[in-house]
Amino acid sequence: MATRLVILDFDGTLADTQPLIIDSLQGTIRELGLPARTDDQCKAIIGLPLKECFLRLLPVDDATADRCADVYRRIFDEKNHSGVVTLFPHVLDTLQKLHAKGHMLAICSSRGRPTLEGFVRTFRLQPYVSMVVSANDVQHGKPHPEPVQLILRTLGIPASEALVVGDASYDILMGRAAGCRTCGVTYGNQPADELLAAGADSLVDDFADLLPLLSL
Repeated sequence: MATRLVILDFDGTLADTQPLIIDSLQGTIRELGLPARTDDQCKAIIGLPLKECFLRLLPVDDATADRCADVYRRIFDEKNHSGVVTLFPHVLDTLQKLHAKGHMLAICSSRGRPTLEGFVRTFRLQPYVSMVVSANDVQHGKPHPEPVQLILRTLGIPASEALVVGDASYDILMGRAAGCRTCGVTYGNQPADELLAAGADSLVDDFADLLPLLSL
């Protein structure tokens, strides 16, 4: 069946936010005097809702995780200067081509709405994206299917005609739980074997590879 809708993760799929996220996580841990974590441990939880990141990364209770999230947001905003975050190669031109071919595009992220919308504006993605879903728009974040279900319901597209694209197992699990086909990108925050283990239907090594994939 033809793919009418492509649902895209943001961090690690469209934009290279990994250095800024890890720097902000490590800064939060240092500021609050929490147990040290490696960059690889921080990298492994990128893609989850922010509070859940800290609950998985550290031995903290809910209240401390909330405090971590607040400190993280401040540090992230302080470090998020112009040019620090860039789109991955071929992202913008591929989105333009997909849009021109008639595919609907949506962004589904665990990022909060203010920074997500800020990045969408910065990279001038608005003309190509029909809908943006952030962590603020759902009760249950990735890997729960609610974010994808919200997009499908709002845009009136059946799950069988949608493809979920992401760099993390959380994206793949979310898409599969919503009944969509899934594609993992191998250049992001999790390796190909973890994406396949989560059940990815296909993998691409370059964002531009979505074009031939969607032509099948």
